[in-house]
Amino acid sequence: MTEPAVLTQDPPAASDAPAPGDAPAGRGGPAARRVAAALAWSAVLAALVVGWWWTGTPGGDVARYVAYWALALVLPGTLVHRALRGSRGNLPEDLGYGAAVGLLLELAAWALATATGAQPALRWWPVPVLTLFVAVPRLRRHWRIASPRPLPLRWTLAVAGVLVLVVAWAAVGWRANPLPPVDHVYYQDLLYHLGLVHELTRTMPFELPQLAGEPLRYHYLVDAHLASASMITGTEPATVLLRLWLVPVAATAVVVTAGLARDLSGRWWAGPVAAATAYLGVSLTLGSAATASGTLPLSVESPSQTYLLPLLLLLTGVCADVVRGRRPGWGWALVPAAGLAVAGAKSSGLPPLIAGVALAGVVVARRSRRVPWAVVTLLAVLVAAMAVGYRLFAGGGAGVLSPQVFGVLRFLAPWRETVGAGGGIAAGGLLPPGLAAAGVSGWLFALAVLGWWSALQAPRFVGVLLLARRGTRGDPAAWLLAGALLAGAGGAWSFFHPSVSQLYFFLAVVPLGALLTAWLLAEARPWWPVVAVAATVGAAAQWLLDPPAPPERTGRAWLWAMAVPAGRVLALAGVAALLAVLLVALRARRARGPASPGGRLPAVPLLRTAVAGVVAALCGASVAGGLEWTARRIGDPPRVLTAAERPWALTRDEARAALWLDAHAGPADVVATNVHCRPVRTVAHCDARAFWVSGLGGRRTLVESWGYTDEALAGHARDGFSYPRQPAPDPELFARNERLFTAPTAGELDRARREDGVRWLLADPAAGPVSPELARLADPAFVAGPVTVYRLR
Repeated sequence: MTEPAVLTQDPPAASDAPAPGDAPAGRGGPAARRVAAALAWSAVLAALVVGWWWTGTPGGDVARYVAYWALALVLPGTLVHRALRGSRGNLPEDLGYGAAVGLLLELAAWALATATGAQPALRWWPVPVLTLFVAVPRLRRHWRIASPRPLPLRWTLAVAGVLVLVVAWAAVGWRANPLPPVDHVYYQDLLYHLGLVHELTRTMPFELPQLAGEPLRYHYLVDAHLASASMITGTEPATVLLRLWLVPVAATAVVVTAGLARDLSGRWWAGPVAAATAYLGVSLTLGSAATASGTLPLSVESPSQTYLLPLLLLLTGVCADVVRGRRPGWGWALVPAAGLAVAGAKSSGLPPLIAGVALAGVVVARRSRRVPWAVVTLLAVLVAAMAVGYRLFAGGGAGVLSPQVFGVLRFLAPWRETVGAGGGIAAGGLLPPGLAAAGVSGWLFALAVLGWWSALQAPRFVGVLLLARRGTRGDPAAWLLAGALLAGAGGAWSFFHPSVSQLYFFLAVVPLGALLTAWLLAEARPWWPVVAVAATVGAAAQWLLDPPAPPERTGRAWLWAMAVPAGRVLALAGVAALLAVLLVALRARRARGPASPGGRLPAVPLLRTAVAGVVAALCGASVAGGLEWTARRIGDPPRVLTAAERPWALTRDEARAALWLDAHAGPADVVATNVHCRPVRTVAHCDARAFWVSGLGGRRTLVESWGYTDEALAGHARDGFSYPRQPAPDPELFARNERLFTAPTAGELDRARREDGVRWLLADPAAGPVSPELARLADPAFVAGPVTVYRLR
């Protein structure tokens, strides 16, 4: 993407065309608007810095990361995006799309550096790009916006407000995950990713850091981004993972979503509506006794899910241009690059989009009565990217996904506590355990659970009504988004994964559902008081309706517990529609004059008004639910470990020992440890997902934890144990590892050094017995409480 022949091409004219319906830039003079906009963006940055300070992030790391994000991602990415697709005519959207392209460019630079062993040169990767845009005359114009089309100040204020609230949400997650060393129960996936971040600073081919010598098979591109950020800034990987990266990547997704909503709907205000609904809104509760799984698409605990979003939305924007018949020009270069990046970021991201493109292609073909070769080419490139991505990145959980109709039922309380009770942990074939034997009543109950889940996801699904409107029914982009949304929901309900990871099919497309919802609202061309009143009614309903006590574990009790919130969704929609119509009728009555013969009210678009009220109420309730969750937690004092949690906690001494290893071990050194499980003591069929020795220690381990290996996942339910509790994949190697601590000999230690590359041993008596002979045969190098790090002689 950085070759001169590509970047010197004139951007396509369609990219430079202003979106229809954009309002003027705003009231007041240009200087006043610029000052107000600068203050709004400064408030976002100030909120982010305060959030980092509030959660104990070192100031030097913050300064280096901000400089890295601006100079090593946003600046080169913006120049390349302008060269490929043209300027958006305003700086905020240019920088948002530019940051997404910068993430793609960084991946290419990282891959080249790690393939050639040139990691120290990675920090200089933007220099050739910037030099190219200085040296080539036709590229210099991309340093500025040639044809400014500024956004209204209200857009800036609204999007900045969304970003401040995203910062508040992230700060809650940061405070729940303090920087080590502390006594804390970290979610195991964070420590797993931290080990991968360290691994991806090394040279290809990569290995599984928890089992040295095993090839790494995982959608690890988020870890490649974090590794790049760590190497470029010199910041500790734990600080990058637990603090610095989340909000900038989420903010990129917010701005790209807002820009895409403006493109699709032709209304500037649809951008903030889509961004708020996508990234602040949650599935409704309205007094539900259980949560409808599938809430925010942003995630602290799943870095890959959050990292996927800006890449997927960038790709969706190009796909929307293609299916609409616009020529993306050199923007075609983004399709294979972003497609492969999406496949390597999260394996669940690309299949729903491919389904949406295929559906849009069918619509285009039927309308034009000829083969839409551009859409066919797009589809072929995306399928190829998925195939290559599967070849390069599949593993670590994707391989255990199996077809199962209504598979997600097993993880929803209404089913799990009634018909599905006692179903066990086995995959269960094409139907969940209990459904086939339950007969008609079981199927009816399953459909009731599906209806309840769908009703509480109404803010994400209501935009599909665009396909019923004559004006948008023929727009292939609407079919693309609707197809991807329904395919994502269908994937969640058509597969089984022992950790309910099939829900990521749906979470990946939640922003696409929010785009449809905002587009539908824009098509209704609502009167703003209607939107304000309906959204307030929805927010009040979400805030005021407290959930009841959990029902009895009977089908009848759960049917009522599901019917109440689903009915309230319908009631909320009805009340909002009625209020909207009454408000518009009152407005029309007040506007009555000589032009209204016989005193009749002017004609009002009642259906459009009702739709606007319903959509605004659903969005208001959804966003209110997200804000309520954040508000309840942001003022909480720091959590203190309970007696039940303490056995599961990583202790300060354990963290100190691992961090010492990271600071003193050689880059290629291998560590042997007796830590394998959660809680820490090693017993038969324990939960083998400790991950902190490789995560905080930053080195490959001979045998640490194997809970996420392909072998363990493939053995799920074997002998009645879930995949994290399966035995070690290589029993002989595991036994040798254990003897290094329980019965060490000079010969065993020497063999570990010669054959396995082991240079250090981390011995934790809490995990199992440690022979006193070890201190005689190896040199104690560091002691942290009961934990000792030994250096092999």
